[in-house]
Amino acid sequence: MKDAYIAVGRRKDSIARVRLVPGTGEITINKRPVLDYVKRETLKMIIEQPFEVTEMTGKYDVMANVNGGGLTGQAGAILLGVARALIRIDEDLRPILKKNGFLTRDPRMKERKKYGMAGARKRFQFSKR
Repeated sequence: MKDAYIAVGRRKDSIARVRLVPGTGEITINKRPVLDYVKRETLKMIIEQPFEVTEMTGKYDVMANVNGGGLTGQAGAILLGVARALIRIDEDLRPILKKNGFLTRDPRMKERKKYGMAGARKRFQFSKR
């Protein structure tokens, strides 16, 4: 195989394994074209952001394997994976990507359900009698 740059991105419950290969800028998620998979143009834009910021649009094909979570979380995971893979290509891109916040792993996770409660914070109905 040609030069492939592999990185992992995570967000919420989503995990994305991203592979960048020199090409025409084609994005494939779970062996499907990007708009077949995410449906929303905004999510496609999120995935493409690292390329636009580093002015590398159309230079690499993205092949992402992603599972877990919803579409927005998956798009965020792919964004982080793409940014990390771009750093493997060229270390000089790090300050640009860091300044735009693409290298920060979003720590927000779903809060766990607690015992004696209906959810993470919601309680069962209270009655005095």
